[in-house]
Amino acid sequence: MGTSNSYGGPGGGTPLIPSWLGGGGIAPGGGVPPGPQPVAPPPGPQHQPGTTPPPVPAAPSLPAIPPPGAGNRFRTARNNYSRFARSGGTDRQSLGRAVSNYVSTASGGSRAAAQRMGASRIASSGLVRFLSDAVANGPREALRTLNLDNLAGRPIEEVFLGLADYVCPDGGTIDEGIARDAFIETIAELAENGITNIDGLTADQMQTIFELYATHAIEARLCNDIGAKSIIMPANASAAARVQIQLLDFVRRGVSDALTMARTAMQALTPDRVLGFVTGIYEQAFAILQTLGDTEAEAT
Repeated sequence: MGTSNSYGGPGGGTPLIPSWLGGGGIAPGGGVPPGPQPVAPPPGPQHQPGTTPPPVPAAPSLPAIPPPGAGNRFRTARNNYSRFARSGGTDRQSLGRAVSNYVSTASGGSRAAAQRMGASRIASSGLVRFLSDAVANGPREALRTLNLDNLAGRPIEEVFLGLADYVCPDGGTIDEGIARDAFIETIAELAENGITNIDGLTADQMQTIFELYATHAIEARLCNDIGAKSIIMPANASAAARVQIQLLDFVRRGVSDALTMARTAMQALTPDRVLGFVTGIYEQAFAILQTLGDTEAEAT
């Protein structure tokens, strides 16, 4: 995954007032360049001397800028996840503490954790819109609306690879990289989950595809935030694989429960409600993951 480069500021010789502002910037000699001549006001009531001028509209109130999170807010979750990784996946209590602390403290709650899934939520919305259209009107029509008619009749993996730029355009930020990697992981697991024919796509399969995608996106976000070294900590490759599989299964339990609770709403989705529905699923999934984490942490 790439990371965005920081902006180093303008180079020398850049004017304080850009040339595109107003009538072309500063005129030679420092004066203001000539602009258009004043235009007579339109007919209508004008302010007369000695009368009270009309009130000036109040400036709109803007939402407060949230304070930046503490630089060490992931420390506790990261330490617990490191213990889980070093155990080779046997220390489930540490996994539970890591996930619970990640949601409740490091992220600031399930709603804030869901908001951290910015690019993945947008990608999920595009995926759900396409899947809903494919189930309702057939994949050929769903592809036609995206100008992807050439993918009609192709194997399902090819169709989804062709959808990648629509669902999650490639970008340079970590968030965008997480969204795209999760989509590729989802494609790789379609056949394993019995989804092999897009022409016969069902509502249940639509839910499974969304479940796979959201699971991989959340797992990747967790690994990026608190588990960056989890692959090198276990004693061997088999232990590292066990750690990753257990985290993935843990996350999928939360996502699956959230989708099961919202099954009826998913079947009645309209295009303008998709993003709100997807955001709600991520928020509910994080809330369930916090509860599951607390349960694991208290287990003996």
